[in-house]
Amino acid sequence: MAQKLLVYQERKKKFEMIGLAMGVLIVLGILLLIFTDNALGTVGAVLLVLGIIGVLISVIGFNKVVSDFKSKYLKDYFASVIEQGEFRPKRGMAPQKVYGCGFLKRADKFKSYDYLGGVIDGVEFESTDAHLQEKRVRYYTVNGKRRRKVEYVTFFKGRIFAFDFPKSIDHPLQVLENFRPQDGRKYDKVELESITFNKTFKTYAMDKHTAFYVLTPHFMERLLNIEEIHPGKLGFSFMDNKMYFAINNNRSTFPVMPFKKIDESLVEEFKKDVDIVYDLVDDLKLNESIFKEDK
Repeated sequence: MAQKLLVYQERKKKFEMIGLAMGVLIVLGILLLIFTDNALGTVGAVLLVLGIIGVLISVIGFNKVVSDFKSKYLKDYFASVIEQGEFRPKRGMAPQKVYGCGFLKRADKFKSYDYLGGVIDGVEFESTDAHLQEKRVRYYTVNGKRRRKVEYVTFFKGRIFAFDFPKSIDHPLQVLENFRPQDGRKYDKVELESITFNKTFKTYAMDKHTAFYVLTPHFMERLLNIEEIHPGKLGFSFMDNKMYFAINNNRSTFPVMPFKKIDESLVEEFKKDVDIVYDLVDDLKLNESIFKEDK
């Protein structure tokens, strides 16, 4: 494994060095343009153009290395550690699946990527990184003229998971931290026996009996444990035979950053992010008979 990773690291390092060298050319070219004239000024212009072209080449090359690393190495890696594991870095979950959670509002700009799915302990799941943005229009006046500015503001950037829940729940249930139901259903806010749980999460149910049936004291303790371990604002929902989990932590799950080595420690970091799937299956006991339909 280390040898395969070294190949990607060496390719990545080459383009990083090119980028650094071209950055130096750009700075030198700008200095010559500002503080000299005539022949040296012309040299500065040439260095500036060459530097910009070189930086573009290094960025394209860097992105190609990252793409190859994800689509080849990580794809094979996840296929080997997850049953029926499928990793598609350039694709994500469809919008209707993401919004199926019931607590994410429709975005004006929607992007999903780094799809990962498979089976863990008999439970099927799929997940994706998502970046959701809301369009905002601002009007202002400059020199007596009214102007219009459009900007897009991120309201969710993180990962979304969808699990096959072994029991089809009769009434939707949402357990949310800093989210609100967005699916148009009429929910009641439910206060549970745990004061700590009520302070951390808001529980929305169409039927209170469903909330008390699913959110047992032991189950609530498990949800609080997940919230403590995984930083970010969390949302859980149970819709029909699906359980959704989302974490809004303002980051991508599998980033490859400039000047950070592609090595076993990086893969281990990625594995820790995937371990949340195991945590959810184990902590929520999705595969236990208690959640299955009564025979």
